[in-house]
Amino acid sequence: MRHRFATLMLSCVILIATVYLFFVIPKGFLPSEDTGQMFVMTEGAQGIGFDSLARHQQMLTDIVRQSPHVERFMSAVGTGAGNAGRMLIRLKPRDQRPHVDKVIQELRGPLNGVPGIRAFPQNPPPIRIGGMMTKSQYQFTLQSPDTDQLYESAQLLESKLQNLPDLQDVTSDLQLKNPQVRVQIYRDRAATLGITAGQVEDALNSSYGARQISTIYTPNNAYRVIVELADEYQMDPAALSKLYVRSNSGALVPLSTLASFTRTLGPLTVNHLGQLPAVTISFNPKPGVALGQAVEQVSRMASDTLPGTITITFQGTAQAFQSSVRGLGLLLLAAILVIYIVLGILYESFIHPLTILSGLPSAGFGALLTLMLFKMELDVYAFVGVIMLVGIVKKNAIMMIDFALEAQRKEGKSPEDAIYSGCLIRFRPIMMTTMAALMGTLPIALGMGAGSESRRPLGVAVVGGLVFSQLMTLYITPVVYTYLESVQQWARRRFHTGRITMEEVEREEAELAGARGDKRHSPN
Repeated sequence: MRHRFATLMLSCVILIATVYLFFVIPKGFLPSEDTGQMFVMTEGAQGIGFDSLARHQQMLTDIVRQSPHVERFMSAVGTGAGNAGRMLIRLKPRDQRPHVDKVIQELRGPLNGVPGIRAFPQNPPPIRIGGMMTKSQYQFTLQSPDTDQLYESAQLLESKLQNLPDLQDVTSDLQLKNPQVRVQIYRDRAATLGITAGQVEDALNSSYGARQISTIYTPNNAYRVIVELADEYQMDPAALSKLYVRSNSGALVPLSTLASFTRTLGPLTVNHLGQLPAVTISFNPKPGVALGQAVEQVSRMASDTLPGTITITFQGTAQAFQSSVRGLGLLLLAAILVIYIVLGILYESFIHPLTILSGLPSAGFGALLTLMLFKMELDVYAFVGVIMLVGIVKKNAIMMIDFALEAQRKEGKSPEDAIYSGCLIRFRPIMMTTMAALMGTLPIALGMGAGSESRRPLGVAVVGGLVFSQLMTLYITPVVYTYLESVQQWARRRFHTGRITMEEVEREEAELAGARGDKRHSPN
């Protein structure tokens, strides 16, 4: 109280520092949680056969089997696209191994050392939000009606993203080098021989399409009958010349006389999103890189690389993160506004709610600084802790200001004496309530129990905000109170235009009543 101006300047510095920390702190969405399992998505070379893909997948399973942290696993190939596979790995109990993220980093090198197949290990998120099952955890989609420009730009962007030092596992669902055989039908010649294009397509479907022609029913089971070529003919395009098509007259006509065969390369799949051709690029941030930083770099690279005819939208968790960053800031401002309105109604003042809210910057500064010291991100859970601080910290100022206002109105004390008395008398309950909240959130901050990774940012934010704000609000709130009380008194004198308050009415009525009593007892 003897250095009010310096204390007020310190409060302003804390406010500016809080805003600065809010913009520079790494931002995340949902923290990585150790559930004891991990996924590995695999991708073989384009055009790889099933047997070859199975052999390469077996090499990966041998590496996984040798890991001392793996308890059991399941492996499958041929899922989704013809060259894709996956593994579901169950890890040993938590006390027998490191965190799942460290296990992934240990396996990443050996898995990627197998030639002919790529592995994309990932820790499944605790909550999967929309999106599609991709080889990496976060996705964004490129869309354009011009497929040639879309495919060219997507490959260029993917190569640039792979060179970014903060990203890993950058890949896409665009596969344009799948070996194909283009069959060009000589329609005039086929019509002369009494064969239609549909008959040619049926012959190819029966040979290579795993076509079901009937079902055999037995007392205990049902068996689907599939017609196809023998395995030794399916992998050789030259076997097409040995196929025959039956004409309308019943004669067998060699397929080679009806069509020409050209070996080409083409897309394995043509993906769409919202009726437009689309390419989905997926990525993972490297350890220690926040999701917000990764999303910002991807957005900047896309805007610098892609033409205006291609639109980009984040999908799944990345899209939810972008929405949450915008929504949580508005939620915090809305919470502060509601508290201001409620306090204004409670104290019948526009000024003193600001006094109560003056301690919030110190709470935010303490929470953000503690998160940065412990190398944690401002994720959804940490933001919930910051909003909790808004309700917890303001009670310190309420206890002091409520007492000071009563002392001014009923005892006639000056603002300085009233708030000083309020600080001394309310110090004990302030410390009791703060320590109760602090001890309640300390176990969460220490990370005890299963799934503690998700709750730790919340506990760290609350503990750090409470400790710092408890030290600062005891000194800042009295100073702000005296300054704002001076402003309020100046405003009353400056803008007083004959209007009187209820206190002045009561005071005048008391004076009139006293005057009547004196006159009634006067000897005259």
